[in-house]
Amino acid sequence: MQARYEELSLDTQGHGEVIDVTAQAQKAIDNAGIRDGLCTVFVAHSTCGMTTIECEPGCNADLNAVLERIAPEDNRWEHNERNADTNGHSHARAALIGPSVTVPMAGGELLLGVWQKIVCVDFDDRPRTRKLVVQLLGE
Repeated sequence: MQARYEELSLDTQGHGEVIDVTAQAQKAIDNAGIRDGLCTVFVAHSTCGMTTIECEPGCNADLNAVLERIAPEDNRWEHNERNADTNGHSHARAALIGPSVTVPMAGGELLLGVWQKIVCVDFDDRPRTRKLVVQLLGE
């Protein structure tokens, strides 16, 4: 069993921006030469999440609409009160989605569904530069 990783830098706009990182994950697999195993993509920030979705404007808007209903931006957030900040909703949304997604790979290819993409969703209320880690385990 081999373990490899790559770090990626991603410039984001925040406000629920959904960014397809499937090609970057596949490139890390290609670079590592691992054919069969697991690919985990992790975002090293507390106001971003990683998931899979059919990455198209309608699904992206629906995801953000659901999260707005669950964790409304204009709620009173303890984080904002205690830290004189404005992104309490971003932390809550990121915690709900989670910081990583793991996808099996075989024959050097991610085993995603036809429309399924690996995405990073930035919930912060301002642009950021984000660090993503692609961790590969396999042979």
